[in-house]
Amino acid sequence: MPENTIPGFLRALDLGVTTLEMDVVVTKDHRVICSHEPWFSHDIALDPSGIEIKEENEKNHRIYAMDYTNTQNYDVGLKLHPRFPDQQKLPAHKPLLEDVIDSAEYHAGEKKRELPYYNIETKTTPEGDGIFHPSPEVFVDLLLEIIYEKGIAERTIIQSFDTRTLQYIHIKHPDIKLALLIENDKSIEHNIQALGFIPDIYSPDFTLVNANLIAFCHRKKIEVIPWTVNELSDMKVLILLGVDGLISDYPDRFKSL
Repeated sequence: MPENTIPGFLRALDLGVTTLEMDVVVTKDHRVICSHEPWFSHDIALDPSGIEIKEENEKNHRIYAMDYTNTQNYDVGLKLHPRFPDQQKLPAHKPLLEDVIDSAEYHAGEKKRELPYYNIETKTTPEGDGIFHPSPEVFVDLLLEIIYEKGIAERTIIQSFDTRTLQYIHIKHPDIKLALLIENDKSIEHNIQALGFIPDIYSPDFTLVNANLIAFCHRKKIEVIPWTVNELSDMKVLILLGVDGLISDYPDRFKSL
């Protein structure tokens, strides 16, 4: 199923996923939508004329320069992602976060399943301020308004590589669970010191996980949830090491363990 789309999220729930992982960005008119990048990626998107977007031009299709209604003129489900050749093709658009939540809550209720948890990544960088997104404070305020309005705060984790968004939430909304995303090879002590507080979750690239890292985190009562784990062999190793969860593009593989 296409990434960050309502059909994809509902399919994940049908596979038994308990936490929906998603990425969010902000439009020009301050709507929060689900998207892995703050632009329309050449890997998955067709422009409003139905033409494939070239890699060198994709950042010209930045979402923060468009109103939400304009983003709906792009299709993100008919072009197969090159890394996922088995993906099912279907017409799809980047959805509003509020619509994703409404759909997931309704779907779980209809199927008489427990309501899902939400792991939401803020797609911000210092270099992108004012270009690909608003300031971290405005971004977070828009996001948290939806989370509180939908009544899912107790079932929500906010994750980010950008420590600024996590620091702001930690001060303004201490009830929200936070995950620090890591892709560098610096020590966990260094990364936590840079954050300035102990996060609820430490979420590194799975290749950075080892027994010492897990032991350190568990001593500090930090959960370890690495990303993005797609191979069964890697999943098995990480489970044996004692991770608290996994982020994967293939939840059906994890379910088979």
